[in-house]
Amino acid sequence: MRRLILGLVLLLLAACSTDSEFTMDDQMFAAMMVPHHEQAIVMSEIALENSTNPEILKLANEIKSAQQPEIDQMLRWGGSMMGSHAGHQMAGMLSDAEIEELKQSSGIEFDRKFLLGMIKHHEGAIEMAEMVIDSPTKAAAELGKAITITQQQEIKLMQELLVALSG
Repeated sequence: MRRLILGLVLLLLAACSTDSEFTMDDQMFAAMMVPHHEQAIVMSEIALENSTNPEILKLANEIKSAQQPEIDQMLRWGGSMMGSHAGHQMAGMLSDAEIEELKQSSGIEFDRKFLLGMIKHHEGAIEMAEMVIDSPTKAAAELGKAITITQQQEIKLMQELLVALSG
């Protein structure tokens, strides 16, 4: 939760910039995706504490490593939309209760909840990335495409891990 609040504060500070090469859709995407990515990092940190599954630990580290630089990139976009979606529920976001359930679980129960929650989370991110994949702003379009490709691959891996947990 502290990371989410820090991300929102950074978004508000970035909102001071009114000159931006990014479109309103680009800026709206960034305003929604930054807190969305922040939650994925929180979920990954919980996985690093609660899971003993080497595949899940590897995935959690990869998610953290990929999404923090994307957050940093979007924070640099600035513009008037930054910070405007702080209180909105974005696609795929877990509720506070779901995050708490994740924190309180362990073993295979944790692994299942993490994978199901992260699949839902990634599906929401892909939905949001569609907003910018055709953006005239090269950086936004490239990021939207990269998020879509990476998270589709991770969803496939997580579905395979779920099957393996059941077997």
